[in-house]
Amino acid sequence: MAEMSVQLVAVERRLWSGTATMVVAQTTEGEIGILPGHEPMLGELVEGGVVKVHTTNGEWETAAVHGGFLSVTGKGVSVLAESAELAHEIDVEQAKADLQAADEEARVKAAARLRAVGLSA
Repeated sequence: MAEMSVQLVAVERRLWSGTATMVVAQTTEGEIGILPGHEPMLGELVEGGVVKVHTTNGEWETAAVHGGFLSVTGKGVSVLAESAELAHEIDVEQAKADLQAADEEARVKAAARLRAVGLSA
């Protein structure tokens, strides 16, 4: 099975790195799926998007991602986010509460966090 190196990095820390068989991300041009051998490209990630990484051990690593870029090279994929949270780190109750916030940016981030854990906002 073909695989590629993937790095999921936010400004404050590296969230995940390893080998994967596929990456799915939401860019300003639409949702994109990256498989090993994909042509090099650079994409801008949407605010309040979700990135999913299908690892070589068959699991999905999912993250709520807020802005940044997706870079695909011959060596792999780098997701460089302004901020991001892995799904298993998300406080679902806090995200639900944040949906009621007056601040539009907080609502967008909360909706992405809920989508990352598999809930609709």
